[in-house]
Amino acid sequence: MSQVDAPRGRTCSRTLRSVALLASGVLALPALAACSADESERTGKAAAPDIAAAARDEVADGGTLRWAIDAMPTTLNAFQADADAATTRIAGAVLPSLFTLDKSGRPQRNPDFVESAEIVDREPKQVVLYKLNQKAVWSDGREIGAPDFVAQWRALSGKDSAYWTARNAGYERIEEIQKGANDLEVKVTFTKPYADWQSLFTPLYPKEVTAAPNAFNDGARDGLKVTAGPFRLGPLDRKAGTATLVRNPRWWGEQAKLENLVFTAVPRDKRADALAAGRVDIAEIDRGTATRIAGAAGPGHASGRPSSPAGQTPSSAPKGGAVPHGSGDDKALARSRSLAAYVAAQTALKGYELRKSLEPAYTQLALNGESGPLADARVRRAVARALDRKELAETVLSPLGLPADPPGSHLALAGQSAYTDNSGALGEQNTEEAQALLAEAGWTPGGLKKPAPAKAGSEAGTSASPKSSGFPSSAPGRDAGQGDAASDDGLYIVGDDKPASAVHGPASGGTRILAPAPAAAGRELALPGRPGSDDEARGAGTQDKKGEVAGAYAPRGTAAPVVAGAVGKNGKPLSLRFVLPSGPGSEPLRAVGAKVARMLDRIGIRTEITKVADSGYFKDHIASGNYDLALYSWPATAYPATDARPIFAKPEPASDGSLLVEQNYTRVGTDYINQLFDQAAAELDQDAARDLVRRADARIWAAAGSIPLYQRPELVAAKPAVRNAGAFGFAAPRYQDIGFKKG
Repeated sequence: MSQVDAPRGRTCSRTLRSVALLASGVLALPALAACSADESERTGKAAAPDIAAAARDEVADGGTLRWAIDAMPTTLNAFQADADAATTRIAGAVLPSLFTLDKSGRPQRNPDFVESAEIVDREPKQVVLYKLNQKAVWSDGREIGAPDFVAQWRALSGKDSAYWTARNAGYERIEEIQKGANDLEVKVTFTKPYADWQSLFTPLYPKEVTAAPNAFNDGARDGLKVTAGPFRLGPLDRKAGTATLVRNPRWWGEQAKLENLVFTAVPRDKRADALAAGRVDIAEIDRGTATRIAGAAGPGHASGRPSSPAGQTPSSAPKGGAVPHGSGDDKALARSRSLAAYVAAQTALKGYELRKSLEPAYTQLALNGESGPLADARVRRAVARALDRKELAETVLSPLGLPADPPGSHLALAGQSAYTDNSGALGEQNTEEAQALLAEAGWTPGGLKKPAPAKAGSEAGTSASPKSSGFPSSAPGRDAGQGDAASDDGLYIVGDDKPASAVHGPASGGTRILAPAPAAAGRELALPGRPGSDDEARGAGTQDKKGEVAGAYAPRGTAAPVVAGAVGKNGKPLSLRFVLPSGPGSEPLRAVGAKVARMLDRIGIRTEITKVADSGYFKDHIASGNYDLALYSWPATAYPATDARPIFAKPEPASDGSLLVEQNYTRVGTDYINQLFDQAAAELDQDAARDLVRRADARIWAAAGSIPLYQRPELVAAKPAVRNAGAFGFAAPRYQDIGFKKG
């Protein structure tokens, strides 16, 4: 693979000039512009949170806020594999967080727990000294101190397999933890330098949870006897689907405004009904529900007009809601009742307002590079160069009135200190250059013709000139030597165990998925589409018993049509299997997928879109490698050297022939990317560490296994009186400030 690197040096502002990727496949270095003292020119600006921010004296004391979560947490231990977003929400309100993220996604010391935290020694070993808030105590009255740090370190170090942990990044680098000059000081010594030390001990659990394997594994599943936060854990009612937090009387900081905070389990597709019924005060919602709320609020609100129940419009309903008397038309009666219920729900939704920002996560086009055409980096780059990322971002974000700037980094988002637009390492959209890359890889319009049988004599070794293929190319085509045969010579067959494009997935030895990346616990990798009712991209079809979708496939044995201008090699078209979820909340995702397919069609790449059940989309297709192209999202992190490495690390072969991919589901990576991550994780100079992260990102762009398309929208419905809560963006909620407007 051709070499490319981001500009080296300190953290001066850089502008990366887009570089033409010629048919030779050589990637040039992005140009370095003049430095600027204004860091914001390099990092960009994060989308502002939308939380109805108010000063504490404007928030009423008391009250109960009902906050929707997807489901009741199966554990309250954030370091276990089955921890989820609800686990993270609860832990943030009841446990110590030594560092929290600000609205720009940068870690900040939490003064409620830590008076200072800094590196006090670098040689011979890194030593971090924490000075704890002298008022900080657990709910049983015991001081927060070194014993809690020691117990958590030992539980998460990875040295004792009796602890069922999902992540231990950073903790395995700790050599010892000691009490400092007094009980309020904790000294942490590392065996080797660790740049992301601020990520450790958040949340911090009491030693009662972490000191013994049994307590760690099972003791925090249904409760936390000891907590330390503005709230403490109250009743967990799994039957009612509620987790109640109550004001902590031992809290030493500013008293929580709310008396109670009740997390209420409401599935995403039931949020609109729950809001209309007044069951919750605040809920993250999908685009369809956002459209209904905006419509209920009347004209002048973003997100478009409200959708109606399927097959119903006000004009098609009986006037005045009347039912045809004596008609016996049960369908008309059902429609009328449904419409009446819908109108009543819309009236109730007027009691909520929409709060919106950009979620700290981005949606990417993933290109499975394990085998087949996409194993050739030139083909992957051609796919990337065919995409108009701005148009794709606008498809999702512009109708919501949100900024539609495509992310320029895989490892940080705009506003974060590690952010730089490194997309210039790959280049901007350019159809001609994409076609040239395909031609260099041997994919040309002339390649659709099956080669003639070899002739005897001197004619046997002759071959046609690539310039006669009819495909514009400035370099002779050559075979990349990759297996790229489609199933049954390009036939798109229903029920074929080997889907079209040979399902360029796991190797014959299979693929192993390792433990989740450190940041993944409590922040699940999510589908870009959320359950909802908007109808941006119709034609999802209905699911059959096998989880596939009616209408997603041609009849058995039907050959997929060859698109005019399509490219091929050795008589076979370049065809990629594009897997998309079929659920009702994935319409925006399918709309993006349809546009991607049209953009690839312009350079001669045929896509075979396969719609699959949401429930198996990730496990059965993404994680298993059963796809060529797919859309899914990754959460952003303030610690990319640690958290992003498993996502982009080069997969390694195991002794049994299987592939260890960790979380790199594109199966694309290089040794040098791994080295840059390792160097960044060990670099204690923040400027130098950020520079290493940016260089790693430039390499990831050049590898073209993952193409960031847009930052996900964050849509929240809230009662107008709710203050300091909503679409948080990067910022961590400050739970003690959340409440209702005074008066």
